[in-house]
Amino acid sequence: MAIKLTNIVIVGAGGHAKVVADALVSHPKNGLDYTVVGFVDDDELKHGSIVEGRPVLGPVSHLETLREERNDLALIVAIGDNERRRAVFEDLDARGLDFASAIHRNAWPADTVKLERGVLIAAGVVVNTDAHIGDNAILNTGCTVDHDCSIGAHVHVGPGVNICGGVTIGEGSLIGVGASVIPGIRIGENCVVGAGAAVTRDVPSGTRVGGVPAKEL
Repeated sequence: MAIKLTNIVIVGAGGHAKVVADALVSHPKNGLDYTVVGFVDDDELKHGSIVEGRPVLGPVSHLETLREERNDLALIVAIGDNERRRAVFEDLDARGLDFASAIHRNAWPADTVKLERGVLIAAGVVVNTDAHIGDNAILNTGCTVDHDCSIGAHVHVGPGVNICGGVTIGEGSLIGVGASVIPGIRIGENCVVGAGAAVTRDVPSGTRVGGVPAKEL
């Protein structure tokens, strides 16, 4: 069976978008043969510039024109802030646009990992067997997600985070740089775990925690 060719546009053209572009260009691990067309961003100062060797094509509204011009257009939202990334993703999803995931060639997701749409798995990331990664999630540089974890939609797992087996992280939560989560913990929706924290007990939705062991802030 022929491999479907997909034209990928990165939504956003900031620092995080550069990481996404690098992952896409490094190696197509998502099973698709694709072309990275460029970026869209609402910052007019970026229009016409070159980021990671690809052009910034115009504002996000330009996607409608691109969809008419190109077959098999797919997007990945490259915005680090969870709420902004969620809002953009949900708006584009409501318009019927498709999403691709970006997996760096130097990342190691197990064959049984289930990835939803628009996920970034950055360089150095390890995702072990039977983990589930939700829509529009970020697994940032060098983090580890162990077996049987569930990472919700729009979650951002920061660089160097270690998440042990059987952990559940609810939609929209942020796990800060270098944090650790022990096995079996449940972190609710829209939580913030501070950088370097050690999470040793469940975290209710909407809670901010930090420290070793992590406590509510």
